[in-house]
Amino acid sequence: MASSNKSKILKTEPLDNKDAKWATLVKTTYTDPEGVERTWESGERLTRPKGSDIDGVGVVAILQDPAKPDDAPRVLLQKQWRPPVNATVIEVPAGLIDPKESAETCAIRELKEETGYIGKVVDGGFGVSPVMFNDPGFCNTNLRMIHLTVDMSDPANRNPQPELEDNEFIETFSVPLKDLWAECRRFEQEGYAIDARVGTLAEGVEVARRWKLV
Repeated sequence: MASSNKSKILKTEPLDNKDAKWATLVKTTYTDPEGVERTWESGERLTRPKGSDIDGVGVVAILQDPAKPDDAPRVLLQKQWRPPVNATVIEVPAGLIDPKESAETCAIRELKEETGYIGKVVDGGFGVSPVMFNDPGFCNTNLRMIHLTVDMSDPANRNPQPELEDNEFIETFSVPLKDLWAECRRFEQEGYAIDARVGTLAEGVEVARRWKLV
């Protein structure tokens, strides 16, 4: 697979809304709490299926081997170059939801397609997050985070083979979940961009550790 670091931007130019396939800009007119009329410019996705409450999912996939209960759990991450930030980004697996597809089904499908791993949704009400908005001051894009476990003792997960599309160049790897904050700092120093979902997960783990919440 070609390294995503070899990607480069050739040009950037304005996009007419009539030519947009994935997202567009809108101007919203509203009144504030004092009745003053104001306007707001924002982005709007064009891909949300009819009847769906989300655009897509992010996947927190934890690699575990039941035969090795003392091993530290590892979280699955990806490196993927992203044109909007002109950088290789440290991300979790993610993707857009298909029509009439549940968030859980979408997450299992995207994990298999992007990484080759087969995951299972975490039981007990923690498997599916509330709807989260990525940047509500700028765009209406939203998602649910789906929490999966990957059984590393399953023969299907010993030699995972991703099913990438021809425009996807994704490098999959894992790090110990407990070290995610330090790993994010290291990746930043090496010139990588950190996806907010990864950074927030890392911050949550570090907050729990420092304030002894678990």
